[in-house]
Amino acid sequence: MWQAWTNGVLGIWLVVAAFLPLSATGNLWDNLIVGIVAGIAGFTMIKEKSWQGWLASIMGLWLIVAAFVPGLQAHTGNLWNDLISGILLMVAGFGALNKAESHHPVVH
Repeated sequence: MWQAWTNGVLGIWLVVAAFLPLSATGNLWDNLIVGIVAGIAGFTMIKEKSWQGWLASIMGLWLIVAAFVPGLQAHTGNLWNDLISGILLMVAGFGALNKAESHHPVVH
């Protein structure tokens, strides 16, 4: 399941990116928290539970919004990192939801 691995790896990347030099303090905490949540959701998503897909999608949406919050962005690199990571988290999260729903048919 590529979505789970994508979210897990993005979570690890965000934790690492939080400690890269030239980050704003707000961006450090934002990336650290979102990275940990996305990593846990991604790696536990391998068991095909839909709540992890929703959680990863919400975290991705938050990163996209946070990319445009001036207090969180010290440099243009922070903006692009959050924007690209957020889009990838959303795509993988929603992709996992579609796969999880196809495995659970509706019973009438």
